[in-house]
Amino acid sequence: MRKVALGSYVGSAIEYYDFLIYGTAAALVFPHVFFPNLSPLMATIASLGTFAAAFLSRPIGAAVFGHFGDSIGRKNTLVFTLVIMGACSVGVGLIPSTAVIGAAAPLLLISMRLLQGFAVGGEWAGAALMSAEHAPKAKRGFYCMFTQLGLGTALVLGNLVFLGVHRAFGDAETAFLQWGWRIPFLLSAVLLAVALYIRLHVEESEVFTKSAADHSVGVPIAEAVRTQGRELVLAAGAVMGLFMLAFQVGTYFPSYAATHLHYDEDLILLVGVAGGLCTLVFVAASAILSDTYGRRRILGAGAALALPWTLVLFPLIQSGSPVRYAIAIVGTYAIIGIMMGPLAAFIPEIFAVRYRYSGTGLSFNVGGILGGALPPALSPMLLSSFGSWSITAMMAGFTVVSLVSVLLLNETAGRGLGAREATAEQLPAPDTLAHLAS
Repeated sequence: MRKVALGSYVGSAIEYYDFLIYGTAAALVFPHVFFPNLSPLMATIASLGTFAAAFLSRPIGAAVFGHFGDSIGRKNTLVFTLVIMGACSVGVGLIPSTAVIGAAAPLLLISMRLLQGFAVGGEWAGAALMSAEHAPKAKRGFYCMFTQLGLGTALVLGNLVFLGVHRAFGDAETAFLQWGWRIPFLLSAVLLAVALYIRLHVEESEVFTKSAADHSVGVPIAEAVRTQGRELVLAAGAVMGLFMLAFQVGTYFPSYAATHLHYDEDLILLVGVAGGLCTLVFVAASAILSDTYGRRRILGAGAALALPWTLVLFPLIQSGSPVRYAIAIVGTYAIIGIMMGPLAAFIPEIFAVRYRYSGTGLSFNVGGILGGALPPALSPMLLSSFGSWSITAMMAGFTVVSLVSVLLLNETAGRGLGAREATAEQLPAPDTLAHLAS
């Protein structure tokens, strides 16, 4: 179990590391490197647009790798997703700038992002399933916690690497923009080698092995939609608010702080490190508590806290105070940690084993498109056209969708994950809001 947890943790850390260093570069570097001929606003929009592009291919990856994960096994599928994901990150670090090869540079950048998103579409679901299906029922939240610790680890590691590189170059801004920013991407090769070694030594899930011997599913994703379509929609809605918060504070708000508030990049990166440490603490606490108090209750509490927080988040950032900016970012990462902790156990527990990889991956990635891709890309346009209140309204709207979706889902803690678990139709009706509050 320790080996499985470690494999899920390292793979998840690479997934988030690759996405977050790209988000950091998209906010601070790529407008200058790949879109130098555009105005600052349009360069920022174009740069964040390439970040959002990966989300377009994530559901395709979820469907493809979900099919293979439900057909040939979790382990082999995860090896493929890991290799593709890491290779694309290294590839981004090798792309020449627009000044060198012209329009081919942003086209290559988008291609790498689409391929990376394709691989990531199958990564989280597989890592979560490996932990969930190996873990003892009473400690499933605890062992699935390691998959979720990847985000905080990646935040700390990615921001520290960028901070170290940026400080090493000092005033040599030209050299940093030419090749210094590539170092964090090339370091993905080291993480990839470590994670691949661990993944190759993890055994296949016994739950899957028994199910594969007893059941034959032609198209797992089709059966998931037919049998548990309601749960697919609600699970996607439940993660939308989490994705929205994570990628707003990971991409758009650092970009806003750099371009509008003119904060020093070292400050922005140090706040990101503090946010990552905060996420680690709250992910661990909420995941462990979910074994006692239930996944739905903990996730619902996080969404309930997020709703009023979204109303004050952007005003805190716009205040022009670096201290308030730090409070806004770190506080958001605390709420993200609360919402993330139970997810790696909660979503796999929702779906039947014969299409669990497909259902988990599809719901997680559809929620990722809506919550993770749209807000950072839309925020600059909303701010320019309607003002800051529109960004606040958008964030609150996503949070409401997540809260309502969580309330409409059933509690899953303590549920068996074998082939004979209850289907969605056999489960009791969702608890009431009053019961959740109690």
